[in-house]
Amino acid sequence: MDELRRVCALVAQRAASIRIERAAIAPYASALALDDRPRNDEQPRLRGREQLAAFWLQLDAINFGSGWFPTLRKRDGRSGYGTIAAALQERAERYGPWTAGQLTELDAPAIADVLGQAPEHELMALYAASLSRLGRLVCAEHGGSFTAVVDAAGHSAAELATRLGAWPCFADSSRYDELEIPFLKRAQIAAADIDRAGVAAFDDIERLTMFADNLVPHVLRLDGILSFDPRLVARIDRGELIEHGSREEVEIRACAVHAVELIVAARPGACAAEVDQLLWLRGQATRYKTSPRHRCRCTAY
Repeated sequence: MDELRRVCALVAQRAASIRIERAAIAPYASALALDDRPRNDEQPRLRGREQLAAFWLQLDAINFGSGWFPTLRKRDGRSGYGTIAAALQERAERYGPWTAGQLTELDAPAIADVLGQAPEHELMALYAASLSRLGRLVCAEHGGSFTAVVDAAGHSAAELATRLGAWPCFADSSRYDELEIPFLKRAQIAAADIDRAGVAAFDDIERLTMFADNLVPHVLRLDGILSFDPRLVARIDRGELIEHGSREEVEIRACAVHAVELIVAARPGACAAEVDQLLWLRGQATRYKTSPRHRCRCTAY
């Protein structure tokens, strides 16, 4: 995670399309209501560590697709992610999470049936591929045990995120000039989810960075912490897809990561995962939902 922080700081220095409003950081950090933030960590009604580990690793293996979310069938009052998460939770609570072996046999129609989506939707094949890879790796490297995946990282959230990030179903790295940027958004959020679920008690949650997606940068922009080039804002407002790995897209993610690091530095006792959760929950408010955010079709977020 230290390397991610280092390269995101370098991208922030070079960025042409995104600027961090550094003068706004300190007052913004001091105003964040970290002590009384709303909770979003109700756990599914599952039995024991193995089922909880399986559920969160499976959900985070498909915690992507925001660029396609406007095309999904959404449940009333739920976002794209909320629709997917609720459907997967209902299935897990009724039948238990899939075993690692069952994951290897999933296909797009089976995933679509669980999620209430059209089987031909592009995301269903991507979800099936990610879950199938997860199942094969858990079987091959951990004897089919999801808790063994967690326990292999010891008491380190950073170690779990790094290990997951080496798997294709959690891979998330971008290039910017000569820099390799290991964002590992879903691998890091899986470590945080595992910790919140009580499956593990990690000693180093503070080593995780912000989970670089498209909502937290949007919140930071509307809150005056990030400034986007007007031409980029116009493209976002038109609903134009931003190419994954483009300079603009990498700058959005990297500058948001660095901005959260600056916020944490200005707020003693805070950590990036905690700030991320607060800002992500803030992004559910109408003000943020009614303003377009950047959309990118990828498996990173």
